[in-house]
Amino acid sequence: MDNSLPPAEELVLVDRELARLDARRTQLLARRAWLLRVLYAPASPTAPTPFPPAPGARPAAAGPRPPVADSTPRSAQNVLLTLGGTLLTIAAIAFTLVSWGSMGIGGRSVVLFAVTSAALAVPVALLRRGLASTAESVAALGLVLMVLDAYALHRVALPETDGTGYTAVAAAVLAGAWTAYGSALSRLRIPLPVAVVAGQLPLPLGVLAAGGGPTAFAWAALVTAAADGALILWTRPAAVRITAAVGATGLGGWALLTGGWLSLTSPWSGAALLLASAALTLYAARRLPSLAVAASAVAGLAAVAAAGGLLRPAVPADWTVPVYVLCGLALVSVWRPSAAPSSPATAGDGAEAGGRLPVGVRLGLAGAGAGVAALGVVWALPPVAVGLLGPMARTTEVWSGEHADRALTSFPGTAVLVLAVAAAVLAAVPRLWARCVALALVWALLTALPVSLGLPYAATLALQLLTIAAALASAVRPGPLRRGLRRPEPAGGPGAPKAEPAAPGAPAAAAGAPGAPGAPWGAWAPSRPRPQAPAAEPGTVLGWLAYACGLVSVPSAVALALDVRAATFAALGALLVLLAGVAVLGTGARRVVAACAAVLTATGLVVAVAAATGWEDHWTALALLLVPAATAAVGAKARPVALPVEITGAVVALPAFALAASRPAFLALALALGGVIAAATAVRPERRRFASWTAAVLFLLATWVRLAVWEVATPEAYTLPVTVPALVVGFLRRRRDRDASSWTAYGPGLAATLLPSLLAAWTDPEWPRPLALGVAALVVTLLGARFRLQALLVLGGSVLALDGLHELAPYVVQAVGALPRWLPPALAGLLLLAVGATYEQRLRDARRLRDRVARMR
Repeated sequence: MDNSLPPAEELVLVDRELARLDARRTQLLARRAWLLRVLYAPASPTAPTPFPPAPGARPAAAGPRPPVADSTPRSAQNVLLTLGGTLLTIAAIAFTLVSWGSMGIGGRSVVLFAVTSAALAVPVALLRRGLASTAESVAALGLVLMVLDAYALHRVALPETDGTGYTAVAAAVLAGAWTAYGSALSRLRIPLPVAVVAGQLPLPLGVLAAGGGPTAFAWAALVTAAADGALILWTRPAAVRITAAVGATGLGGWALLTGGWLSLTSPWSGAALLLASAALTLYAARRLPSLAVAASAVAGLAAVAAAGGLLRPAVPADWTVPVYVLCGLALVSVWRPSAAPSSPATAGDGAEAGGRLPVGVRLGLAGAGAGVAALGVVWALPPVAVGLLGPMARTTEVWSGEHADRALTSFPGTAVLVLAVAAAVLAAVPRLWARCVALALVWALLTALPVSLGLPYAATLALQLLTIAAALASAVRPGPLRRGLRRPEPAGGPGAPKAEPAAPGAPAAAAGAPGAPGAPWGAWAPSRPRPQAPAAEPGTVLGWLAYACGLVSVPSAVALALDVRAATFAALGALLVLLAGVAVLGTGARRVVAACAAVLTATGLVVAVAAATGWEDHWTALALLLVPAATAAVGAKARPVALPVEITGAVVALPAFALAASRPAFLALALALGGVIAAATAVRPERRRFASWTAAVLFLLATWVRLAVWEVATPEAYTLPVTVPALVVGFLRRRRDRDASSWTAYGPGLAATLLPSLLAAWTDPEWPRPLALGVAALVVTLLGARFRLQALLVLGGSVLALDGLHELAPYVVQAVGALPRWLPPALAGLLLLAVGATYEQRLRDARRLRDRVARMR
């Protein structure tokens, strides 16, 4: 139907749009002029006239700007003050370390007391005058002088005191003094964070001074981290909280690492330290909702490490990882689906009704447990890799019994247990991704089972084939797992009328309603309608995953079966039956994939039969042509999988031709048989165009190979009798059908003579054949240009160019050898410059030539 507007109405719309574009252009030009005036106008005390604001924009504040305050961190004054304070600090350090010994004790005391007192008192007066930045710089100098005072006191008055213990006491005194100083001068931002930094040292250094070991040091670090946590929770300045958070992270992390190390050497000490760290971190997670997930995850890891460290000595070495995995899975159990809040007052506090842990805390704990379980699964993956790739690591010939005489390798059997437990737990999670991972773990379990348990060769091969059969069965019929994933039918059975959808935002009427917390698959079924792309059915996703796992196991099963001759035929036959069954009974794309895999399996079966009977390569090549012949026959009947099956069969024909290349006579026969198969396929209308050309090419190649075998020196005697009738037939067809392409009418006939003659001319040292071929190609080219026939123009021109290149090549080589070595690069550079300078014109000429050739028939 035609939805275009009447001309009058469309003209009105066009005029209206043009007017809108003119208005926008005028606005942009005005804005551009104002920007140029602002950028290039001479500097003046008066500010430029502001550009009129756009509609809806906030008006700029009127009046002059207030002067920049001294406390502005972006001012140049702050930079100068910072540099000045830094230089004074360096000078004070140099004075203390270098010039201290030249003064007496009295002079030293007077200098220290006077300079430090002045540096601490001056910020009070500066703050009264509003010079906050200057006060900050002087206060920083005073804090550094206090550290130097403590150092000088140790060097002069207490030289025999232990340095570590004195540093701990001095750090505690300085932390208290700086805290009092920063609290008294609350406008200064430096003293309180510096006091927090000093507060990190007393306990750890005191433990070291008292001769405490790593355990005592870790406890001291944990207590200090707890104090930092208290500062984070109960102080207001952001700088203090950030500094305390950094200290808590560093010292708490050291305590956790020490606890983890102790759990391996001294389980009870490590467990106590880890549990204390977990308790403190969990408390912080409850009080800080923004860090609840991360902090609770750390607490969960510490709890799992503590529990696993206590249980590890009581189990054998192979059970160490399963113990940690079970502890992690126990921690995952704290996660429960969120329930509706009991009242509006408790709806936004992040905690469940009845005093349960907040959602963020439970999520972090469950994530920590899941992470431990995931690491356990990674530990259990090497047997899977060996079971999948081990048979392919062959060092001997086929049918040598390499893997039949021994097991692949030995791994702890607990790896299979870890995979089984993880798969069972994930299968119980009502999420599609969990079911998918569980299915993949089941496949990994079946792959690793022979390696971990050391099953014999026959049992291993049988288990692999059964695994493949079960996986491929997902493409044939919907199994119980896929039926369980379907959404429940409405009450009253399939024929009952469906309930009307509830209003958006209304609560679910029952637990079984889609989206309710207790409903099956309620987590992935949206509770209210939202516009979104249709999601894939869970059964389809699981079916594809199982199908992919089965296909991945097929190469491993075939490689394992190659150790024994009987096993090879049994495995290939079973796989052929399975894949053919899926190709016949399956649905969708999995059916197509199975059909192509069945073709490849049949190819392997043919090769195995040829190897068992001792056929030579050329006889094997002829046997392989049975596969494309069978696919051509199947493609005529099985329309849904016809094209992929035929393409796969055609690909199989390529190694057949390669195997026959050692015997040219058999290569010609193989090419001719391939042409027969392609010609038989061309009988079908939908394959006629491509298959006919393929048959013609194969027949032509077979002819050339046969002529080469017969050592024919004049191929024209055999090609011209074919070319003349072919050209006559093409001419008659063109007269009857003017729309027929020149490639269809004249292409095969011309190629039958020109191409073999070109090959013969390139190997002919005499001049008559290249001359005759060049004349014939020139005539064909001129005829193609005269009658606008694309096939004649392209074939004749290509053959003429190649023939001329063959004739001129010796003279070109001789001429290039006589030229100076710098001249060819120079000429190439000039050519590139010329082409680059006229690139656009050359591009237009090439496009024009392409269009003219494309318009030919």
